[in-house]
Amino acid sequence: MDKILSLSEGGDGPGELQQYLSSLSNDQLIKVLTNAALKGKNIGATIKGIFKGSPHNDPKGSGRRLLLYQHFIPLCESGDLQSEVAADIIGLLMLEVKAPNLSGACLAEVASHFVEAIKSGKMASGKSLELFPSVLTALAACESLSFGKGELSGEEYKKQLINSLCSSRDVPLSPEELQFLLEKVLRMFGKLELQEVPPLIYQLLLLSAKGCKKQVLDGIIGYFNEQDLQQKDEQERGESMELEVQAIPKDQLRHVEGTAILHIVFAIRLDHDLGREFLKSLKVFELLKGAITKSFRDEFLKQGSKMLKDLFPECCSVAQMIRDTVSNSVFGWDHVTQGLVQLGFFLMDTFGPKPGPFGKPAESGPSGAARTPNQQACLLGRQVLLEGFKMHEPIRGEILEQVLNRLVTKTASPVHHYIDLFSDIVVSAPMILLESASKVTETFDNLSYLPLATVQGLLKAVQPLLKVSMSLKDSLILVLRKAMFSSQLDGRKSAVTGFLLLLKNFKVLGSLASSQASQGISSSQIQVDVHSRYNSAANEAFCLEILSGLRRCLGQQADVRLMLYEGFYDVLRRNSQLASSIMQTLLSQLRRYYEPEQDLMPPVKLEPCITAQGDQVFLQEPLGHLLSCTVHSLLWLQSQRPLARPNDSDDEEAEDDEEGGYKSELMAILDSVTRRLVKSELEDFELDKSAEFSTASSVGVKNSIYAVLVMGVYEVLLEYNFIKANYSKSGLEELLELFQRYQKLAEILKEKSGKGRTSAKPPRSLLSMGFVSKLLTTLFRDSTLSREEGLSVLRSSPDFLRYALAVALQKIQQLEDSGHTDGPDGHAPDKAFGFLCDLTGVLMWRYTNIPGAVEAGGKKEKRCSLSQMCLEGLLRIFTTCTQRYPDRTAQLLSTMTTADATSDDPEPNADDITEISFFYIRQFQRSLFNQLSGLEEEFNSKEAQLLISILSVLSRQLEPSSQQFVSMITWTVKICKETSFEDIAFTKGLLSLLFGLHALYKSPVSLMLELCQDIHSQMGDIDQVRCVLSLPIKRFHHKPFIVLLILAQADKVLDEVDWLIAKKKADRPSEGPLTAPPQDPVEKAMTVQLGTLLTALNELVQTALLPGGGTDTLLRALSRTYTTLTTLVKYYIQVCTSQPGALPTRFEKLVRLSGSHLTPQCYSFITFVQTGELAGNDKKKKRRDEASMVTAKLLRETKAIPNLIFSIEQYEKFLITLSKKSKVNLMQYMKLSTSRDFRINAATLEAALQEQDSQEASQEAEDTPPQPQKKKRKKK
Repeated sequence: MDKILSLSEGGDGPGELQQYLSSLSNDQLIKVLTNAALKGKNIGATIKGIFKGSPHNDPKGSGRRLLLYQHFIPLCESGDLQSEVAADIIGLLMLEVKAPNLSGACLAEVASHFVEAIKSGKMASGKSLELFPSVLTALAACESLSFGKGELSGEEYKKQLINSLCSSRDVPLSPEELQFLLEKVLRMFGKLELQEVPPLIYQLLLLSAKGCKKQVLDGIIGYFNEQDLQQKDEQERGESMELEVQAIPKDQLRHVEGTAILHIVFAIRLDHDLGREFLKSLKVFELLKGAITKSFRDEFLKQGSKMLKDLFPECCSVAQMIRDTVSNSVFGWDHVTQGLVQLGFFLMDTFGPKPGPFGKPAESGPSGAARTPNQQACLLGRQVLLEGFKMHEPIRGEILEQVLNRLVTKTASPVHHYIDLFSDIVVSAPMILLESASKVTETFDNLSYLPLATVQGLLKAVQPLLKVSMSLKDSLILVLRKAMFSSQLDGRKSAVTGFLLLLKNFKVLGSLASSQASQGISSSQIQVDVHSRYNSAANEAFCLEILSGLRRCLGQQADVRLMLYEGFYDVLRRNSQLASSIMQTLLSQLRRYYEPEQDLMPPVKLEPCITAQGDQVFLQEPLGHLLSCTVHSLLWLQSQRPLARPNDSDDEEAEDDEEGGYKSELMAILDSVTRRLVKSELEDFELDKSAEFSTASSVGVKNSIYAVLVMGVYEVLLEYNFIKANYSKSGLEELLELFQRYQKLAEILKEKSGKGRTSAKPPRSLLSMGFVSKLLTTLFRDSTLSREEGLSVLRSSPDFLRYALAVALQKIQQLEDSGHTDGPDGHAPDKAFGFLCDLTGVLMWRYTNIPGAVEAGGKKEKRCSLSQMCLEGLLRIFTTCTQRYPDRTAQLLSTMTTADATSDDPEPNADDITEISFFYIRQFQRSLFNQLSGLEEEFNSKEAQLLISILSVLSRQLEPSSQQFVSMITWTVKICKETSFEDIAFTKGLLSLLFGLHALYKSPVSLMLELCQDIHSQMGDIDQVRCVLSLPIKRFHHKPFIVLLILAQADKVLDEVDWLIAKKKADRPSEGPLTAPPQDPVEKAMTVQLGTLLTALNELVQTALLPGGGTDTLLRALSRTYTTLTTLVKYYIQVCTSQPGALPTRFEKLVRLSGSHLTPQCYSFITFVQTGELAGNDKKKKRRDEASMVTAKLLRETKAIPNLIFSIEQYEKFLITLSKKSKVNLMQYMKLSTSRDFRINAATLEAALQEQDSQEASQEAEDTPPQPQKKKRKKK
């Protein structure tokens, strides 16, 4: 050592020192270094001298440098050196790590030495580990290193070392050491580059075999959650600050997440315990199902409560997370896609529509907006499957197969949600779907066995594919031909549906343009013209062949014929070149029932329209629908021919000659039928007042069928003759005569069929909705002078106006119920919405310009006025629009902007739904105010109720935070205060509107308190002590139903409080003290809500309510209130368990309020109910049956009393527990009750018996002849 020191300090230079060191062997050098280190004498100078005499560019020098590291690292860990000496040695070694002092190969050797020492457990003291990061840093700076048979960069070699180091599963570790190691590694996640994370995750998953599986999974999931939040925050800041650089690229993060998912999946396959631990923390579909439904239900509850919105303005959306997962799965998340498919079908199966009553499939109308939590969950499943189908090729076949399987197998349940999914797949990816056309073909084979609604939806969904796939079309045609001869009626109806669909979509060249035919079928991905492959002659032959097959259906049951008549019109519009064949078919069918002899009455034959099987009579030919199809087809052809060839007169004349065979004959038949029907009497049809219409006899059934057929013929001819008359006076006079015949028959049918029933539903009108819209617009708003004389004929008939409005109401109701109407354009949503807009404008104009008070005979007749019918129509239109067209409400309301030309209000912005809704709310408010401003004798209750209902519907379109909404509440409160009319239905509607508005603006508990105070003041105390208050809301004299309304609102308030308590429990940490702020807004809201509710109920329990349902409902409401209080007490027991002394002062005040005010009054109310009911029962015991009814009622109501007492005692029981936990005496506010002390009060019993004897004696005196002496004796 001395020689090394002397040469290092003096000598002739490094050369002599280098020669000396080269002369020493490794063992000699190690011995020198070990002795110097153990003695702690000049070891630093010795190490410096060796480094000085060992050039890094000399192989021997480089070897000696490596030898120093390999020797001193285990020596420092041995514990034989003094701490100061070991620290100095490590410090000197650390200085020489930097390049080029240590070559890349030497750095790799040193790093490997560290890894082996760590794995073998030789790092006892860990003193040398300070050197390891410096080695890794220097290693990462190297450009290339030899590794195996190839080369790696220093950075890549460092990753290999880290992976090898992290694979510490072979190192024996205690549970504490393992947990410490995992915590340290998981903390290092945030310091690593994103690409370095997956290898580390892989090693951690292998290490989890030793234990701490949950910790590993939670750490991995927590890291990626943190990265997602950070990426989301950066994205939001980038959008607001217009930043273009992101610290975490989204694509890179998603790919890393996909790799992590891959590692987890493989680790679970190898370690089932890890999989079970994963399932414990994530119970897959059941957990997701609960989370999804809870998320939707919470959002649904928040939408109806301003208080909940304020407390929880933004909540984490589970549905949005699932949608994000679907979107992110495109970044290599292959192991997630299968689970997404299962989740999607699980949601659709679980939350889809359920079967109707008696197991029948419910009617599958057009899909409206998803409103309920179940509908939203089902829609989420549909979105997951649709996006998965578009993004991932491997799962497309499975999704399609499962969808089609459900269409075939779920015949007893509604499947229109699966049809909607299939339709979405076809529209979004038709060419992709053609790759699985064989699966669709297999489904076609089952068409004749499926419900008709399923067949219609499936064929409508698949129609875009039929345009681009000849093989698919041929397969469908083959199946439909077989179904045409099916023994099942539904099978034949399915065949008709399919063939009509083909006729609509395979146009013959020369037909009118699709825009003229209102063809609404399109797909952005379908760019194929079927005529480019198949010539016109082939298409025409194909369509004529189908028509020939359909003609045979005209000899089948009425349902099959009806489908044909409803479909021929749409076929004609979309494939006008088939007009001649279709019209000839209709004409041939019509001739069977037309009486050609002009002198014979009636002009139609009704006998062939029915068929009999034994004593039963059935409809065979829907004559009205046949005539309707013929008329509408003829009118449409007449309206379109000028558009087809506006300038080619020669071709037009030739075409007219060609059509003359059916056109002129049809017009002659229609004119003849009209003329003779006007002259015909009901006796000609044997349908006069003497006819029988009972459904119990075959004659009555036959006459009822005849009456409906004749009324349908009348209605079709009304529509035809109105258009033909072209507003001429003579033509409209003839139409009015026709209507009078119709009305007479309708009244007879209503009178006869209505006997023995509460109401007889009128048959469905055959007038088209488009015609009704046009007719009402013409009758009410057409001011053209040339038409005035003719229209005055119809306007002068109140019955005709009423009939037109009644049909409009029927059509609107049908559209609301089923999503479509009968007749032309009834199944076209856009057309139907256009008709609604037209009707809205004309009905609004009629109502606002001609008040019901000025209508002749409006008050004398029991039936409603025309203005009231217009108002009812507006209500149905608004309701239909919000349900069927929720996104087009503003467009509907904008059609009424010119309805009230005299309005002083400026026209609203048509794009602002709040502004335009409030514009019309003000008009309806004025109408209601006018109703309430008149005398009570002139008050129209029905009209006022309709106005309240309209205001309720329109107010839902207002933004709750807008000034218009505040104005709406202010006006409603003002009306409630000033209204004095004693009308139960109107008052109920008005209060319901007020409660609904308050819930969206602020909590309704304050309003409930005011009403309860008002009721208490007017009905008096249970001890008959009355008081007079300054009433905030006056003159609601019908208290019982108001009490029921208030208690219904109390249930909603308790629902919200229960939800808040559950929310607080869920948000509490499972372990550790509670760290909530002392002024927690949620706890404050719960306490305030319950406190105000207790005060309101305190008013009611002191009120002398009449015996009946109100008292029973109040008892149940009180019981539930105490149950909610008990739940709140249990929550604070948990709080005080983890954080003693954390009981808020507000809660103590609530307990004091319940104990000192409400509970004693509850016991008094129980006594009042029992004594009042028993006293009332004694008066009712006149007959045994009445006594039985009263006894049953008592048993029912007394059941609520024990439930209430039990709830109170449970509340007090847990209060005792809370008092012990919180060290606060909460029971000081409770008073013991005697309601459960069933001792007999002798004085009360004697008084009751004497009163009973007196009543029995009085009853006997009433039943015997008057005898003054006996009566006097009884009085003694």
